[in-house]
Amino acid sequence: MIDTVPVTAHHLDDYAAPAGKDVVESLRAAAKSLAGARVLHVNSTAFGGGVAEILQTNVPLERELGIESEWRVIQAGEPFFNVTKAIHNGLQGMEVPWGEAMERTYRKVVRANADAFVELGKSYDFVVVHDAQPAALLAYLGEILGSRPPGRWIWRCHIDLTRTHAPVWNFLAPYVARYDAAIFTLPEFLPDDLVGPRVVFSAPTIDPLSPKNIPLDPATSREIVARHGVDPERPFLLQVSRFDPWKDPLGVIDAFRLVRKQVPGIQLVMVASMASDDPEGWEWFNKTQAHRDGDADIHLLSNLQGVGSIEVNAFQRCATVVVQKSLREGFGLTVAEALWKSKPVVGGNVGGIRLQIIDGKTGLLVGSIEECASACVRLLMQPRLPGRMALAGRELVRRRFLSTRSLGDSVELFKALGRV
Repeated sequence: MIDTVPVTAHHLDDYAAPAGKDVVESLRAAAKSLAGARVLHVNSTAFGGGVAEILQTNVPLERELGIESEWRVIQAGEPFFNVTKAIHNGLQGMEVPWGEAMERTYRKVVRANADAFVELGKSYDFVVVHDAQPAALLAYLGEILGSRPPGRWIWRCHIDLTRTHAPVWNFLAPYVARYDAAIFTLPEFLPDDLVGPRVVFSAPTIDPLSPKNIPLDPATSREIVARHGVDPERPFLLQVSRFDPWKDPLGVIDAFRLVRKQVPGIQLVMVASMASDDPEGWEWFNKTQAHRDGDADIHLLSNLQGVGSIEVNAFQRCATVVVQKSLREGFGLTVAEALWKSKPVVGGNVGGIRLQIIDGKTGLLVGSIEECASACVRLLMQPRLPGRMALAGRELVRRRFLSTRSLGDSVELFKALGRV
């Protein structure tokens, strides 16, 4: 069975304060023709990672617009997620081992989920399939039904496809080509050989009213930070990311050690969400723990230690500098979260981070461990510089990266595709 994910109701009018009353009114007007439309979102996990966070907001907001929106999660086990993690890494350019056994595992699981989908006996006007894990669902439904399934089908890619490992993309591309539309964050993420879907570019967004982004009292934030063993009275660098090779956790530690030579007493906090569809996460947690080498000023935390959305919010608000030293990045929601909280951010000069950090204006872009350390020291030593960036960063997020904007993008795409 493809499980339904429950979501908490959101009220669109509440977004008038952060996003603007005119934005909310425009959304309602634009969505009138979609009243009663049936929309299904499909992905691989109900928690952990940016896709789940986005859907927790966008699904109830679609309902607020009169759209009958659902969210379902495919069912799979560790062997499948080992394969899809290899797909994830391969799509971002890693030369992963790839062969027929992995392709069989992928096909078997998605085919089983397609069978479960048919058993639901439901049809939708629009089906949005997120990332590679369920990408073949459309193909296998067509095979089972003997014809293309009803509705308009949209594939949403949340990762950086600037340079793909050819065997992996060649395997996935025929499945993606069947879709009516494909959404990418940036034009450079679009593979040159993808033919078939209508192509749309739309960056992810953050929910300003979620527990991770609501205002927190400074005293409460400091108490939460202290409760997890970090001294809120001493400066600290913060990276919030999965333990993943593309987030470069080992490089973050190396940069921190260079910073500490110039800023004694600095701490490093690395917070992750251990997700059910990311078996590689534990491997990289262990690598990071070994690289930490018992350093008492390096703190590795996760949801398994009770560090959830409110706790991440508190750490971001108390951090002296927020770091997102990615080597590949589809977008990087944590950058937008930190900018929204008016924090100085040092980010890898890659992918979607460049949409958010205008170098020297809303943050600092870096391309190496040494550059990362130097940028952090610069922000730590020049108190006026972070303040100037903070104002510009928050305003950029308000205009371009709040949930209301991506909701509007979805509405426009549904209208452009039309109901079948």
